[in-house]
Amino acid sequence: MPQVPQTFDALAVRAWCGLALDALGRAREEIDAINVYPVADGDTGTNLYLTLESAATAVEAVFAGHEAGGGGDPGRPTLADAVRAMAHGALIGARGNSGTILAQLLRGMAQVLAGDDAPAHADGTGLGLALRHAADSAWQAVAHPVEGTVLTVASAAADAAGAADGDCGSVARAAYEGACTALAETPDRLDVLRQAGVVDAGGRGLVTVLAALVESLTGETPRGPAARGPGPHPRAEAAHTVAAPCADDDAPSRPGGPAFEVIYLLEAEDAAVARLRERLDALGDSLVVVGGDGLWNVHVHVDDAGAAVEAGVEAGRPYRIRITHFGAGDAHAPGAERLPAERVQRAVVAVVPGEGLAGLYTEAGATAVLARPGEPPASGELVQAVRRAHAREVVLLPNDAELRHTAAAAAEQVRAEGVRVALIPTRSAVQGIAALAVHEPERRFDEDVVAMTSAAGATRYAEVTVAERQSWTMAGICQAGDVLGLVDGDVAVIGQDLTETALAVLDRMLAAGGELVTLVVGDGAPESVAERLQARVREAYLAVDTVVHHGGRQGSVLLIGVE
Repeated sequence: MPQVPQTFDALAVRAWCGLALDALGRAREEIDAINVYPVADGDTGTNLYLTLESAATAVEAVFAGHEAGGGGDPGRPTLADAVRAMAHGALIGARGNSGTILAQLLRGMAQVLAGDDAPAHADGTGLGLALRHAADSAWQAVAHPVEGTVLTVASAAADAAGAADGDCGSVARAAYEGACTALAETPDRLDVLRQAGVVDAGGRGLVTVLAALVESLTGETPRGPAARGPGPHPRAEAAHTVAAPCADDDAPSRPGGPAFEVIYLLEAEDAAVARLRERLDALGDSLVVVGGDGLWNVHVHVDDAGAAVEAGVEAGRPYRIRITHFGAGDAHAPGAERLPAERVQRAVVAVVPGEGLAGLYTEAGATAVLARPGEPPASGELVQAVRRAHAREVVLLPNDAELRHTAAAAAEQVRAEGVRVALIPTRSAVQGIAALAVHEPERRFDEDVVAMTSAAGATRYAEVTVAERQSWTMAGICQAGDVLGLVDGDVAVIGQDLTETALAVLDRMLAAGGELVTLVVGDGAPESVAERLQARVREAYLAVDTVVHHGGRQGSVLLIGVE
């Protein structure tokens, strides 16, 4: 048997996240199939997977930072470091009702395990206390908690863990077994589950996560629970046609339910969030607000999506806003059938760094995945985008060198689903623009991919950004606040003035020739920078054209492409 930790430390957190992600990947489709509450939209397993993928990515980033010498003990972050990263990653990546609750469960654990007096590692008692606080905080985060859901399963796990004696492995095993028992009883507590003949999907996902916790601490893999409940055993597809009740059992019933799911991250003070809860509670149902310390994840089902976002604007600064329309004939409509639309032949899926470019790519016919500064998409998010494109053939443009492996993992997953995928290793959004400009869906797939790859490869790219800290570069030492000009990923110019630095970068790029300059201007750029660059091209480089796009809020102040 492989050596496993006897206590809950940073390595155990890392192992838990990895094992849980693998387990949710295997169980995702089954959990999706039994998803009937609070909305029968068949995505609970997927949402849990994406949420945990974000948590696992954050934990890996902490370990990578320490291995590079960023911590006091290279290669070994503290338990507090690891659980904080896990909770923060889940918070910013939370999807759907179930994912938002999972994020709060992980945050609740972190509040105990990363407190001021937290030890370097937790024993069985400490792990039990963390699971208790996790369950209690999740109940408080849901506006109208309902028995028979993931909340019930979390409480049962905490109760069993609190009653257990022994080391962390014993406590984790007790929590898992308590959760399994509660999961089997969920159809007795919630009529919609009993009618569908299934257990709660969110609870099933939590049991999967707890099974991974047991494995990370003991090396043993517990036997998985059944997805079905007692009574009649209708086909799993019935989960997609059952009308789910409101999250508040005391609320007046009405046909169907809210038309939109609204999710966003929110920077706001506690008092403003308390007022936000009241306003959103009056607008819709399935309200879950999780987080703290100035950063929150807000989830609600409403008919007026605009009002839900406006409420966030009044409370603070909402961003990473996702609005999903459940649609006519969807899970809210009793007896509705979800017939798949005919697949299109070919689609392009691209990662883009700002709202302006997202609009540009969408207008060009691509499915855009928005990557805001510091929030790169996970592989699961790219998989979902490919599925939304609903095509037999897909061209994937990561538009970032650091996303190549993430995009490759997503491509492998959708290939297993029968989709033909070609990954073009674009390293910048301007290379993606060049590839999209020559895209012709009528061509043979291989010919189209070759043409797009050639166009992207013939495009040199640069970016102008502001240094956040002192560091060594190929152009010398930069200080925080310096303007950096990067050409093909390497720092080539260090300056003080953004426009002058951009001009120096442009001259360096055009010294090797070029026919077309593409400028993507971010929100932080001076209004005159595009005009100055265009004037330089007209005056000094004959027969070179210039195209300007507005990228909005993006990681770099300016992107430059030269074809």
